[in-house]
Amino acid sequence: MLQTTPTQPAHPLARPAVHDLAIPTTPGTGPIPHAEEVSDDEFRAAMSRLAAGVVLVTAHDPEDGPRGEDVGMTATAFLSVSLDPPLVLVSLRNGSRMDDVLTEVPVWAVSLLAESQRHVAGRFAMRGRVSDRLLFADLPYRRGEHSGAPLIGGALATLECRTESRVVAGDHTLVVGRVLATELPSAEGSPLTYFRGRYRALG
Repeated sequence: MLQTTPTQPAHPLARPAVHDLAIPTTPGTGPIPHAEEVSDDEFRAAMSRLAAGVVLVTAHDPEDGPRGEDVGMTATAFLSVSLDPPLVLVSLRNGSRMDDVLTEVPVWAVSLLAESQRHVAGRFAMRGRVSDRLLFADLPYRRGEHSGAPLIGGALATLECRTESRVVAGDHTLVVGRVLATELPSAEGSPLTYFRGRYRALG
């Protein structure tokens, strides 16, 4: 069975506590190691052949500074989960800034990037940055009504979400969110994709 560890919400809009679900390991053995036949490099090489859409996940952290701070993260591990209710899933690296923020902030947004927005994807994929404040400075966006998070102008679609559950899976956490609102700013555009370690246009 999945094991639950309660977390305490600190955000004023938070509903009752969302529980982190941990995928259990065999008792007494700790984390399950890689199969001897599969190395990290082999696994990465195989999965790099899976083309994926590119999204920007955003949130507003009201506790960071006097006016709060916007946070953004480029992601390719994003997918729809359910139509009724409308649910989506995004995978976050454990200990990342976005993982830390979404542990406390229950609402967030996703912008599905167009092929002309690879500069946006590259900007928010940088590791080791101290703050995201300057990264948003020259980007067109508006704040979501439900999340307060930036919705990027020119995106193919935007979604505002509220966290329903979190599942710890290895070195990542899978965050399942209920979709609260959607918009189609540039519905007829072409998507930005990621394949074999590079951003690419479809076709």
